[in-house]
Amino acid sequence: MDEQQQQTWNEFRELVNMKPSQLAKWLETAESLDAGQHKDGGESTGHASGRRILSILHTRKDDLTDADHQHMRKVVGYIRRHLAQRPAGDVRDTRWRHSLMNWGHDPLTGEDHPS
Repeated sequence: MDEQQQQTWNEFRELVNMKPSQLAKWLETAESLDAGQHKDGGESTGHASGRRILSILHTRKDDLTDADHQHMRKVVGYIRRHLAQRPAGDVRDTRWRHSLMNWGHDPLTGEDHPS
C-alpha cells in the first residue's frame, strides 16, 4: 500500500464510523432505501455505496484493489461535503442523516442521544 492509499484508508476508517453489522442492518431498513438520489427509480447512489462499503470493510487491507481505494476516496469526499451541510436542529430522523448512514457515517455516533 503506497502513502496515498494509506492516507485514504486512514480517512475512510475515521469517517466510516458504523460497524459492518450496524451498516448491514441499516441498509435493510425502509429509511435507508428511501434516502438519497434515485436514478430512474432504482437503488439510490448512497445505498449502492453502502453495499460497496460493506464489501470493503470485509476485505483484508492488503487485498484492496485500486477500484476499492477509488471508492474509499469517493466516500471520504461525500461524507466531508455532506457533514458541512448539517441542518439546524434535531437531525435524528432526517433524510440528511439517513443519507450519511447509507455511506457508513452516523453523525450521531458519540453524541448523547436515545437509541
